[in-house]
Amino acid sequence: PVTAGSIVVPYGHVIGNEKWRGSEIAQRLQGKIRLIFEDGLGLVDFHLSNRICILYISEADLVAGDEFKRRLVRFRNASSLRGIVIVEKTPISDQYFLAVQKLVVLELGMVLLPVAKQGEASQLITQLVSFCVREQSKDHNSNPFLRKQRSQLPEPSVFWTVQQIPGVGKTKALLLLQQFGSIHRLCNASVSELEQVVGQTVAQQIYTF
Repeated sequence: PVTAGSIVVPYGHVIGNEKWRGSEIAQRLQGKIRLIFEDGLGLVDFHLSNRICILYISEADLVAGDEFKRRLVRFRNASSLRGIVIVEKTPISDQYFLAVQKLVVLELGMVLLPVAKQGEASQLITQLVSFCVREQSKDHNSNPFLRKQRSQLPEPSVFWTVQQIPGVGKTKALLLLQQFGSIHRLCNASVSELEQVVGQTVAQQIYTF
């Protein structure tokens, strides 16, 4: 689940690893960005867009040993995504920071952003999401044949209903509603139209359903 194209991030949203539900970062992000939690993100903590993701290294990770290093190396070897590493640099973890900096920046060639606590990390993620949305808007506006995506959230009842379709979770439900706008249009979509949004297998499931 760390290869490009395996996670599709709906426009203006962030997909967070389920392990962050209820954390300080998640609480501070609520209301500022649209955050969806998903299982199975593997090595990644937050997907900001289809191309950019965040790997978070906490103070506890640094003190616990080298497991976080193996995780970063595995990500770098397996993924074509742009990984941004956020590290908690605190009085306790400060002694490990130079070694982390050397590994992330010099050896793995990734971006490293230090924060003092999770509250700072949430501000950083909010700023990065704004950047990603602007970049996506540029990509989007440069193609006159692409229909402008709806960025507002769907009605909760409609959103819930679409999630009941086999093979469709929160992320795919959002993508489908952004593309088709209503359940009526979704019901009348062809397999090929559905394939462009969710891929061949799920498109066939939706069409059959």
